[in-house]
Amino acid sequence: MIQGTRRGFLSLLGAAPVFAGRGGRDHRLRDSFRRPGKNGWIYIHLEGDPHEIGFQHGYYLTREITAAHHTIAFELTRDTEKQWAFFRNAAKEFLWPKVDQEYREELQGIADGMAARGAKLDLWDTVALNAWLEWSPYFVQWYDRAHGTAVPPSVTAASRCSAFVATGSHTRDGKPVIGHNAWTGYMDGVYWNIIFDVHPTRGHRFLMDGYPGLIHSGDDFGMNASGVMITETTITQFEGYNPEGTPEFIRARKAMQYSSSIDDFARIMTTANNGGYANNWLLADRKTGEAASLELGVKNVVLRRTRDGYFCGANFPVSEKLAREETKFNMEDRSLSPNARRLRWEQLMAEYKGRIDVAAGKRFLADHVDSFSGRQEPNERTLCGHNDLSPRGMQPWQPPFGAAGAVQAKVAGAELAPLAFWASMGHPCGINFRAAEHLKKHPEFAWQREYLGDLTSHPWTLFESAKG
Repeated sequence: MIQGTRRGFLSLLGAAPVFAGRGGRDHRLRDSFRRPGKNGWIYIHLEGDPHEIGFQHGYYLTREITAAHHTIAFELTRDTEKQWAFFRNAAKEFLWPKVDQEYREELQGIADGMAARGAKLDLWDTVALNAWLEWSPYFVQWYDRAHGTAVPPSVTAASRCSAFVATGSHTRDGKPVIGHNAWTGYMDGVYWNIIFDVHPTRGHRFLMDGYPGLIHSGDDFGMNASGVMITETTITQFEGYNPEGTPEFIRARKAMQYSSSIDDFARIMTTANNGGYANNWLLADRKTGEAASLELGVKNVVLRRTRDGYFCGANFPVSEKLAREETKFNMEDRSLSPNARRLRWEQLMAEYKGRIDVAAGKRFLADHVDSFSGRQEPNERTLCGHNDLSPRGMQPWQPPFGAAGAVQAKVAGAELAPLAFWASMGHPCGINFRAAEHLKKHPEFAWQREYLGDLTSHPWTLFESAKG
């Protein structure tokens, strides 16, 4: 592990030059570029065959990938009681045999692009980083139980994200509107600030937010040139894993790139489903105006569709059968964050029926109404999550005042260009998180000091797929 404070670590990485223009010194960089940061975001355009796309990704984001890996390795080790070498080996032995050749080439390209910049991370670091969200708890729970090892209590499916999709009589123009804010720990959440504009030689061009080093979005918000719009929220306290299935990060990327319809998306995500990073996927097809919810467990898969309605996500299981058979979540306790946010979504969908548009979506994702208390108070029960302000926390994922919550937000609708969305880095409500102040108030989190940085809120910014 690289030593030193997080700020010093990033400053050291920042000393390396980053090409910001077209072309570059290597033919693999042609037609690709990195734009200077804008309101907390980094925009990169990737184009070409799989290895070229990977090389460009690794090359332009070397310093961000290295810094994010530094934090993810620390978090996984602390939560699972397993060293990074365990995940490298598992990536090679368990996941790699199930990775399509196209994505093998892209993952190798990321490692090659980083190597061209002098980074020490290799292919197995890259694959392990891509599977970050499905290692814990999904793979680790299966692995520990298969080997007769007690599963650490910190290995649990987190409550990540709030999201909605609406269409028909619920929206202002009758066409789909979709929005999402990403919830995670602030240590790793500060890196969820990449806008990927990807133009592959095969499949559809797509625009998504994402995480440095990942070939999928990770928090899963994006759209492709065929008009399919995608997001999701995690199914909280989910337990289940199929070691013979295809990694979730491969299926999620393939669905973003190759889906031309909701049926395509459902087929890709359910084929050889390994149960990793189990989510309720919210979808829309701009061509047909249809919206859908794909609740993807291992034993239970539920696809719901509508041309006149809405679906919301806040980490609650929708299917009672799935909740009973594949989670430990209490669907009756209204004080729990997923249940409280579910009720708030229902209130907003009723209040704004016929008026939902991109502007309304921005308001939803910054909402601070606690439906359980009935008060305006940012906390773990509000759509814009602030676990750091909660004396209750989000057990078993986060303790009281744990540094976690909404770290960014996105919203899109037919009023925008086909490959365009608005994005807000940091809490979309505008509240800033200051690490030093938080650690002073809550010294029980001093163990995060090396990795925890400020999370600054930025204005909403429109991003569109680059011309050409």
